[in-house]
Amino acid sequence: MKDLCTDIGYKSIFHYGEELCGDHVDIIEQDDNSTVIVLADGLGSGVKASILSTLTSKIISTMMSEGIALEECVSTIAATLPVCSVRGVAYSTFSIINIKDNSVAELIQYDNPQILFFRDYRNVDYPKVEMNIGGKKIYKSVIRLQENDVFIAMSDGCPHAGIGTAYNFGWKLEDIAAYMEGLVAGEYTAKNLSTMLIEEVNRLYGNRPGDDATACVVKVRKRVPMNMLFGPPRNRDDADRMMSLFFSKEGKHIVCGGTTSSIAAKYLGKPIRASLNFEVSDIPPIAQLEGVDLVTEGVITVNKVLEYARDYLSENKMYEQWNFQKDGASQICRLLFEEATDINFYVGRAINPAHQNPDLPINFSIKMNLVEELSKALKDMGKKIKVSYF
Repeated sequence: MKDLCTDIGYKSIFHYGEELCGDHVDIIEQDDNSTVIVLADGLGSGVKASILSTLTSKIISTMMSEGIALEECVSTIAATLPVCSVRGVAYSTFSIINIKDNSVAELIQYDNPQILFFRDYRNVDYPKVEMNIGGKKIYKSVIRLQENDVFIAMSDGCPHAGIGTAYNFGWKLEDIAAYMEGLVAGEYTAKNLSTMLIEEVNRLYGNRPGDDATACVVKVRKRVPMNMLFGPPRNRDDADRMMSLFFSKEGKHIVCGGTTSSIAAKYLGKPIRASLNFEVSDIPPIAQLEGVDLVTEGVITVNKVLEYARDYLSENKMYEQWNFQKDGASQICRLLFEEATDINFYVGRAINPAHQNPDLPINFSIKMNLVEELSKALKDMGKKIKVSYF
């Protein structure tokens, strides 16, 4: 379905004292509308578990994305996984979420905690068909997707959290579902939902996890276009064409840079209302321009957005900063990371004379690199990106 897309995010914590995670998530996009997501949990923890889970997720996601039958995928895993010399078994559990044409989700589950499914912000049960493949009991479900559906797959490190401390028998699955219902209703991104779940798991472990724990969230949402203008065109005669293309696009409009916003104001025939209010000390203030959703400073602000984007894709430790602060960089992050699914960049290649001072850490190549790195980071978040240079 062209108007729907999936937002996918995951987060892991390692078994205390280990340097590698025994869980592994693999995501393969078959095309713009179909994706295979596999969360595998290797037996034990550390290096061996990491090898088992990585092999399992890679084999399943690759084979399923090529249309190979589940039975063959499972038999291939059984024949491929190395056998543990101590336990004498090769063992990795897995959860598969196969999104087809952004209209149907196929869930395949083997020995991991049941995938949680939220519809209309409530945890609901769903039908499961039991299958026996190679002696393994596997459950399969098919669910037709609606906007705001949320799936949460997890390794058993999540329900094991708090055993013997906060809970006698760990954090029960129904309690995890109840905890997540309030967050799912909060319109957070998939990445932030997985982060908040794992942070609570880590807290229940007393920040010393007794097992690897991973949460992978898939959120179904409508496509939302966003447009960002950064820098004036190299040829002044192209200014009107650049502005015409930018403002004709559907969706919200972000303008970055002093000269750029002046050109936009002239094109719109509206005055810029500048602010001297520094929300945070290291980010210049935003401005107001009728017809534009957000006006910010250029390179310094976009560089901060890139810093937040890198963190978002790794540890996601800074999400509370950009989620709640009101500076230009934080507002751009909320628009690009949370709201947008399809982002159009309009990038001017004019050289700013103010940036040619050798004492300043800003030059033309840095500006272009910012655009390239931010575009790549947003693609890694699952956004569709188009960059037009002028």
